[in-house]
Amino acid sequence: MRVGLLTEGGYPYATGDARVWCDRLVRGLAQHEFEVYALSRGPGQEAGGWGDLPRHVGPVRTAPLWGEPERRRGGRGGRRQRRRFAEHFGELAAAISAPYGSGAPHGSGVPGRSTAEADRFANGLHGLADLAGEYGGLSAALRSEDALRTLERACRTLGAPHGTHQVRVADLLTVTEALERALRPLSLDWYGDGAGGDPGLSGVDLCHAATGGAAVLPGLLAKRRFGTPLLLTEYGVRLRECYLAGAAGAAGSPLPGPVRTLLTGFHGRLAAEAYARADLITPGNTHTRRWQERCGAERERLRTVYPGMDAARFAEVGEQGAAPSGGDDRTLVWVGRIEPSKDVIALLHAFAEVRRWQPDARLRIIETRRGEDPATDGYPAHCRALAEHLFPDEAADAHSAGDNPVSFERLGDPEVPTLADAYGAGGIVVLSSVVEGFPVGLVEAMFCGRATVSTDVGAVCEVIGGTGLVVPPRNPRALADACLAMLGDPERCARLGAAARARALELFTVEQNVAAFRGIYLELMSHCPVRREEVGEGGGPLPFARPAEAHVPGRWTAGRDGDGFGHWLPGPLASRSTPEHTPTWAGPPPREPLGVGPRPSEEGA
Repeated sequence: MRVGLLTEGGYPYATGDARVWCDRLVRGLAQHEFEVYALSRGPGQEAGGWGDLPRHVGPVRTAPLWGEPERRRGGRGGRRQRRRFAEHFGELAAAISAPYGSGAPHGSGVPGRSTAEADRFANGLHGLADLAGEYGGLSAALRSEDALRTLERACRTLGAPHGTHQVRVADLLTVTEALERALRPLSLDWYGDGAGGDPGLSGVDLCHAATGGAAVLPGLLAKRRFGTPLLLTEYGVRLRECYLAGAAGAAGSPLPGPVRTLLTGFHGRLAAEAYARADLITPGNTHTRRWQERCGAERERLRTVYPGMDAARFAEVGEQGAAPSGGDDRTLVWVGRIEPSKDVIALLHAFAEVRRWQPDARLRIIETRRGEDPATDGYPAHCRALAEHLFPDEAADAHSAGDNPVSFERLGDPEVPTLADAYGAGGIVVLSSVVEGFPVGLVEAMFCGRATVSTDVGAVCEVIGGTGLVVPPRNPRALADACLAMLGDPERCARLGAAARARALELFTVEQNVAAFRGIYLELMSHCPVRREEVGEGGGPLPFARPAEAHVPGRWTAGRDGDGFGHWLPGPLASRSTPEHTPTWAGPPPREPLGVGPRPSEEGA
């Protein structure tokens, strides 16, 4: 089948959050043909270029969600266009500024509470999409004075949340700019009608959104216009990320209250619309699943699929056992990006308590971040200063140089060239985060057969499953007690490390992830086939446009000896660039039908 892969800030770019997962999925499902529709998040990502794409990846279309919008035809348009825009944008603005019920997050779209507002949001969203298709874009209209006035009226309507009543012009400008960028997929030329030229999303059999947010908008439009089934995968809830980003702001300072209310309302309504329209939703863990259910997703269409990770690169360290050689069983290892959400400060205070009872213990903090983040530049320096204050250099005697029990290192240094070396540098891996989605680093430590001490955040308990110790976040004393319990019992560490590796190999490998999506793709196509009418050159119906052999496993091509019939190719194609070598299906050759022997020769006949 032909799959339209919808991404934001990831595949096929060389950098991004979901790049590695999407690449493994695409390579594991080589029997399908993929078309990529990618949204980039910044100039640095586009400057890094694309990664290596496999042969069965077809067209790749990209669009930025940053910078100034592309100048396209349409503009603000005439009176009729502006009246239609005001009507549709007014529906959307009223939905995102509507009050919410008790106990539910703003914009969550919980069924039975805000059905009318969810319908208004959907009508406004699809009305704007139709308008963009007719007039060539919405960027100018969304940044116009008409949009500001419409949004202001919605905020000052009787019954709107109290925070939006205090909205200022600067707040309205911030919100409309953010909405223009989030709604850019509505104005793209990714949607065709299938009649000549590039069909775009009108020619795919399945839309797979690799994340929520703006990336799901093309899938919603393709489902509405062409009936294409939509599969939504989330390994981190975009609505949750929006709440966290709104509290922190772009430069570390909180966003104004009205801006935060309106933007979270928009992303909440968009998430509810995506969950309501998707044919199947695959959360990456139970923590994400709970968020989706809270936002209105039906349990019947939810199916947890854990992310697939490469276990081969950790095999050598994992097979050595949990107790490393060289006396490092007294070493605690922390691996990740040094930022406030990781709470390295609490880890240092906990290690100070550990040193009181275990003087020979050591802590290695290995940073994986490349480059500098202006929002968190001061945090790593603050952590290093605290470590120097809590742990002054110690010397064995008066003639030896002092040594600090806490070391700050970077992944790629000679001591820790790879992630496997980083996790193998100690006997116990510690996670001290206060905010976490799916703990990838924890799974990597489990692949390495390491015992773990973690804080109870995100999907940590689900991932650990009884193979490590879990303590409350922001509690250095509890973290220290758990580390001391592990350091004082090496046999227990070995047992937990072996159990952790067995659990990771069973649940979190690439093979199980690809196998799950292989079955999901076939299930969606069997229940939700695309009813696409094939037409000929004259525009009339084209009977038998898709031959029956197209559905038979195997690689079918045009005849090579002029007989007009297809032939099965025994090996891989020599080149994708030649038109006569364009596959429609890949797999094993067909079997001989039962009861039919070999064809007799002409002489025998």
